[in-house]
Amino acid sequence: MDLPAVIPAFKISKQVTTTDGITKWVELDDKGLFEGKKVVIFGLPGAFTPTCSSQQLPGFEQAYNDFRQAGIDDIYCITVNDSFVCNAWSANQALVNVKVIPDGSAQLTIKMGMDVRKDNIGFGIRSWRYAAVVDDGNIVQQFVEDGFGDDVEGDPYEVSTPENVLDNVRAMGWPAAGEGKHIELSLSDSTDIKETFS
Repeated sequence: MDLPAVIPAFKISKQVTTTDGITKWVELDDKGLFEGKKVVIFGLPGAFTPTCSSQQLPGFEQAYNDFRQAGIDDIYCITVNDSFVCNAWSANQALVNVKVIPDGSAQLTIKMGMDVRKDNIGFGIRSWRYAAVVDDGNIVQQFVEDGFGDDVEGDPYEVSTPENVLDNVRAMGWPAAGEGKHIELSLSDSTDIKETFS
């Protein structure tokens, strides 16, 4: 199963919290997250699930600076969970660098062709496990786990590891990432967002 050549158009709502405790919904979209940036994305079955929580998400978080040195501006985790679950998971994982994108209705996952049924374990529609390197919205490398399908027993995790993705990014020979392109999520002139996408 292959990913599309480019990131499809999408709009996703995410709840953010200001430093003074105010919460508000903001809209994330394909142009704001990917335009003019080199990004690693990875999709996984769900927040708080074993492999996702113990290996893949913390692995990308720990390797973030190595990815920056290899030319990556940002890393996004895409999961079919709502924003409340994603925010709780981010806090539980003490994330500082990886941004979790709450694809609660699976719209992005479906457009990426990575949606699968996991009714055998009571999950419903979720994402197949994969990773990709994206340059200005173009998917230039992809790492889709073998065995794609509905109600698959087990949880393959071989090619979408941060170690494998990083090795392939380094082979691109890109210069280290600079300051990156910042996505403003300011709610007012007097408040700051705890989580910023940059």
